[in-house]
Amino acid sequence: MTQEKVEEFDEFDGKIPVMDKRRFNADGSRTAEGEAAAAKPAEAVKSAAETALELQLKAEIERREAAEAKLIGVQAKFDEAKAAIEKETQEMRDRMKRSLEDRATQAQFNFLTTLLPVLDTLNLAVTAGETDPSVEHLRDGVVGTARLFEQALGSVGVEPIPAVGEVFDPELHEAVDMIPVGPEDVGKVIQEYGRGYKLNGKLLRPARVQVGKGE
Repeated sequence: MTQEKVEEFDEFDGKIPVMDKRRFNADGSRTAEGEAAAAKPAEAVKSAAETALELQLKAEIERREAAEAKLIGVQAKFDEAKAAIEKETQEMRDRMKRSLEDRATQAQFNFLTTLLPVLDTLNLAVTAGETDPSVEHLRDGVVGTARLFEQALGSVGVEPIPAVGEVFDPELHEAVDMIPVGPEDVGKVIQEYGRGYKLNGKLLRPARVQVGKGE
């Protein structure tokens, strides 16, 4: 009898079965409440650590979303500022271009204005040569025209290059030929065949000259 009681006790794995009267009828069958409880899965109980991790994850997600929203706003402002700078730069280029074109046009206008008196003097010299056979009058007209033309060139920064009597400079002079001279004139310009000019300090055309050499 004792052995049977032990085996019966082991059948419940050391646990004493308890009849829940709320879920079972008197005959041992389940009530409607018991059926519903049996069908409902047991809800998992979250630990404090899991709850803390979920809160931390939620906070991290919110922080990331806020950072992304801020980055999008910064990018939008950057694009707007970039577009404004590009527009302003293009407008500045257009203004500078128009200004340079206006200055170039004005410079041409001024230069042509200085050349008109030269043309007038040349026409007067031609007319005088037709009515007066005197060579002196024609020469005076040509000389006056040359002087006016040099003045017109000087008004725009053109200046002649000194030649005769100067030491030959290959940067400014072009040697056409050479002639034997005394020791004091060796290496100097003896004669000028074509005048050279500089424009605002920059070589425009070298002077074509004759250079002295030792006998």
